[in-house]
Amino acid sequence: MEQTGSDRLKIVLLLLAVAGLLLGLALYFMGEVRVAKFLWIAGVAPALVALVIEILRSLRRGEVGLDIVAALSMSAALAFGETLAAAVVAVMYSGGTFLESFAEGRARREMHALLSRVPRTATRHRSGGLEDIPLDEIIPGDRLLIRQGDVVPVDGTLASETGFVDTSALTGESLPVRLVLGAETMSGATNAGEAFDLIALRPAKDSTYAGIVRLVAEAQASKAPMSRLADRWSLGFLVVTVAIAFAAWWFTGDPIRAVAVLVVATPCPLILAVPVALVAGLSRAAHFGVLIKGAGPLETMARIHTLILDKTGTLTDGRPQIVSIACHSDKSEDEILRLAAALDQASKHPVAQAIVAAAKARGLSLPVPSEVVELPGEGLIGHVAGCRVIVGGDGFVASRIAGQSGVPSSLAAGVVLVAVAIDGRLAGHLVMSDPLREGTGAMLDRLRREGVERILLATGDRADVAERVTEGLGLDGLRAGLTPDQKVLLVLSERKRGPVMMVGDGVNDAPALSAADVGVAMGARGAAASAEAADVVLLVDRIDRLVPGIEIARAARRIAVESVVAGIGLSMLGMIAAAFGYLSPVQGALLQEAIDVAVILNALRALRISPVDAPRA
Repeated sequence: MEQTGSDRLKIVLLLLAVAGLLLGLALYFMGEVRVAKFLWIAGVAPALVALVIEILRSLRRGEVGLDIVAALSMSAALAFGETLAAAVVAVMYSGGTFLESFAEGRARREMHALLSRVPRTATRHRSGGLEDIPLDEIIPGDRLLIRQGDVVPVDGTLASETGFVDTSALTGESLPVRLVLGAETMSGATNAGEAFDLIALRPAKDSTYAGIVRLVAEAQASKAPMSRLADRWSLGFLVVTVAIAFAAWWFTGDPIRAVAVLVVATPCPLILAVPVALVAGLSRAAHFGVLIKGAGPLETMARIHTLILDKTGTLTDGRPQIVSIACHSDKSEDEILRLAAALDQASKHPVAQAIVAAAKARGLSLPVPSEVVELPGEGLIGHVAGCRVIVGGDGFVASRIAGQSGVPSSLAAGVVLVAVAIDGRLAGHLVMSDPLREGTGAMLDRLRREGVERILLATGDRADVAERVTEGLGLDGLRAGLTPDQKVLLVLSERKRGPVMMVGDGVNDAPALSAADVGVAMGARGAAASAEAADVVLLVDRIDRLVPGIEIARAARRIAVESVVAGIGLSMLGMIAAAFGYLSPVQGALLQEAIDVAVILNALRALRISPVDAPRA
């Protein structure tokens, strides 16, 4: 509401300034010079009063900006009788502030689209019926009905056989995602198919979408180092402007030249271009599923020198997949997998869930297990379809059956072996590994082309496993067997070479993400701790989104710098011309207005940044 009131005030001030200028011009050409000057002053006064109030507020906060130049130029023009120039400056200043608000509002449009999608209520199953409840009343375990077209209100797991959700507003993925029974989905996705049931995993305030909304608010309120630098430069620019104006008056004895200099310097493109370009960059990055928590991280991303990657869940998929099935009995591969997956339905262990997912991917029907006993970290014992099934590590299974283990003689580093016994006999082994994410090599090549000079792997896993997984990627370094503290030390040592970006997905990565110049969390299914510690969250479970994120950051920063250099350069030339008497105050005001409009329009080019080969929403 406060922002709306501020925008309305800017519109009113602009309308008063424009009305005073135009009516004054009409009366001036009709010969009513005194009335025309009165109208020009009347149009200037509200803008000048509002400007002085804003300057006093800024000074109270310890901020010095170029609004002072605008106030000086209007006051000087009025004092020396250049009322038309003052009126033009008033229109220019009020129009510039309104144009800046309009530009930033347009740049934030995609982020505001996120906020407008927040549902207000949810439909919950209760006592055989349905009830509409506020989001705050949802508790973990509630069974919710998600109708076609509804926005998923909280993070949860699918309680129906299948479901289709549209995640384009969150991740940029244009095609609906198919979910199966038990699959997790993020709040904020839209049901793109038939109605389905969802079991709530966490309250609405702790769900993914609520976190995104908070991050958007933080991002919009943030200030980039480049913007803070612009504030510091503004003081220097103010001193230079006043010095040129004073020198022009001192050496020529003509105060009108000083007025012209002040008018040309008002307002400065430095304070307009930077926020517009960087906020536009934030908007574009969000469009591609890269949520950057502020303009500061965006600008730092554009200068990244070293990239440090975690392995499990980041460089690799993080979910073991079945490479092969070794049969040691008359049971077929599908039968061994079916019985093992049926028993593993009772476990939340990542390996067990991967086996269940593999069986479902093959279209195997999974009976409900009974009499299940799970020994955490070792395996499960239970009954499936009349058979006694044991699934777990080879030693765990071998100790509970008669006969040899049958372990393959040679296994690659990093391979996980899951033994399956049926009715007291070893039936087979499921050979599993955590594969490298598809397209990782091409992604790293593109990052190098974007200016990332060093790419390192930091993992807590064994060195032989890390070397096997990353073979052929051309990494600049590999650090294995690291504890969270050692990852932090690696980040700090690499920062001596230049800005460091750290990418991770687990709780153990959170300290390193905080220590890095830019921490990136795999937010789609990563740990909440890593997402909170990170500066950037990838809303889709694809590390290749780093590339468009960095491309957008570099392009937005480049556009901001171009706008500043061009705007300040033209303003300086205009001030020098005014000091030598080549520009009158009115001409200087019109010139500066043209410069400001050009600078803002150039900064808005950041809204059209299109990363190469990036997926579109």
